[in-house]
Formats: sequence, structure tokens, C-alpha cells
Amino acid sequence: MTLPRIALDAMGGDHGVRVMIEGAALARRRHDRFKFLLVGDEERIKNALDNHPNLRGASEILHAPEAVSGDEKPTQALRRARKTSMGLAIDAVKKGNAGAAVSAGNTGALMAMAKLSLRTMPGIDRPALAALLPTLGETDMVMLDLGANTDCDARNLVQFAIMGAAYSRIATGLAEPRVRLLNIGTEEIKGTDSLRDAADKLRKADERLALTFGGFIEADKINRGDVDVVVTDGFSGNIALKAVEGAARFVTDLLRNAFQSSLRSKVGFLVSRPATELLKHHLDPNNHNGAVFLGLNGIVVKSHGSANAKGVANAVAVTARLLEEDLIDRISADLARGTETPAAGRAK
Repeated sequence: MTLPRIALDAMGGDHGVRVMIEGAALARRRHDRFKFLLVGDEERIKNALDNHPNLRGASEILHAPEAVSGDEKPTQALRRARKTSMGLAIDAVKKGNAGAAVSAGNTGALMAMAKLSLRTMPGIDRPALAALLPTLGETDMVMLDLGANTDCDARNLVQFAIMGAAYSRIATGLAEPRVRLLNIGTEEIKGTDSLRDAADKLRKADERLALTFGGFIEADKINRGDVDVVVTDGFSGNIALKAVEGAARFVTDLLRNAFQSSLRSKVGFLVSRPATELLKHHLDPNNHNGAVFLGLNGIVVKSHGSANAKGVANAVAVTARLLEEDLIDRISADLARGTETPAAGRAK
């Protein structure tokens, strides 16, 4: 299958052009159908491509004289959108010169530019940032919103559930992903009015959409493997995500310190190394890199700013899969099957 080319913001991320190009080259080696529009400083991109002839032959360079800084306010970045690598990458999607855009740059600026340029899909009030997180189950879970919207009403949360379920079906292959709302308790009386209202709408929805609504879930249960889509507002979602990532780093560092504490511990590390390597792989954010802005008239994927080449390659792979599986068409179809308020679900 020939994929539309992917516009890559080569100037985004903590490590700059070199790692972004290395990541694209790695993705290209894994899947030779990938083609790229590399956006950024032309001279620096050409220099980086010298080490990656496999990528050079599958890429076109679009020069951008400026880049968005990590601490730049979205309003400031918007004014420079037509000159920056991030803005031009998104514009390429809008104009049909690329099928999707990937950036490891400033999240707020990326959201603002993408929303202004691509607009939201019919039936969607606000886009949401969704990512895959590891679980103890057989598949990863989708969590949204992770920071695009700090304050959400019930209608927003129901729309997030629809979009998250569509993404989950692509990412996991599940026919009816299990959807729950993040809350401070599982009882129906718990939570804000918006949460309870959203839950009521999802419980009462008809069975025309492929998802299973299971009520509320608490933050300490989201990685157990009992849920496929966790829905929340961007404020709570971002805090929960950072807490999960922090806990993962804490466990990794704790094990490292424990195994270095004595000679006996070092011997124990050698014996248990296969298990610890598996744990390290499972907790490495680079292996789950690539968050997507759902609800836009175009695919925009956010890579971790600190991602290494493997992480960038995984973000590209996520992008390609969303293109292959027609994510936007799937969400549109689910919304069309909805009722007066876009909602769906089957309580089981």
C-alpha cells in the first residue's frame, strides 16, 4: 500500500534535527513504503541526511526559516506559523501536500496551530490529545484528553469517548473497546456534575456504536488491563499521565539503586536481568511514543520532546497506521451513528 507522505517537523524536540532525521530513517528502514516531507532548516536537514541515503531518496525538503521554541506561548507561535517548521508542516496537511504531520515541539503551539488551520470535524466541539499507555493486559489503553482542554463539559466527554473508541479499535484491534470515565470513585454519585451527566448519557445511549461503557474508574486502576479507553478532561488527564510516567521512572530508579547496593544485589541483578530488561522495555516511553490530536480535519501526531530516534520512529509508525486505517472516516462514521447528542455505548 502506498501511503501519503508524512510531514515531519525536523526542528521540534529536545534533541533537534539529528534525532528527528534518525527517527525518520529508522522508520523508513522498518517500512520502505514511508515517504516524508521534511520541514525545517534546509541546510541542516541536508547535512543530517548525508548519513541516511535510504531516507534521502524518499524525502522532499521544505525550508522553514524559523522554529517554535519550547517555552513559546501559543499566541506568539500562531503569529509566526507561516515561517516556522511546525506551522508549515501542518499547512502541508491542510493543502493536501502531506497526509499527516508529526512534531516533537511545543504541545500548546502545536494544538493551537492545528486547530486553527485544520478546524474541528463536524460534530466535534473540541479536539482532544490521546495517547497509548501500557497496561498489565494484552493490549495498550487509550487515554484522552491529556492536556488540550483543561475544562470540559459532559458533551465534550461523550465526544471524547467516541473518538477514543475509534482510535482504540485501530490501535488494539478490539471490536468493542471498554470505555470508562476517570473519577475519584466508582460509585454513580461520585464526581462532578459533568462526569455524572456524561456517564448518564453513555449509559442511555443506543447500541449503534462499537464500544462498551463500564462506568467510572479510579486513577490507580487505569493500567491494570481492565479498560481500553480512559476518558477525562485535559487538566486531570495531564496530571494522571505525569503521575504514571513519574511512577514508572521511580520504579526503574529504585530497582537500579537496589541492585547496586551490594555485591549480593549485583549477583541478583545478573540472575534477574531478563526480567528487568522486559520491565525496562515496558516502561520506556519511547516504546509508546506518539499522541494524536483527535477531532481535527487532518492527522497531527505529537512526539515526546525528549524522544530518541526509536521514539520518533514509533511516532511515525503510529501516524502511518492512522492513515492506513482511515481514522478520520471512522470517527465521522461513529458520529453519524450517534443520537442527538453525539454519544454511544452499551452497558454490559
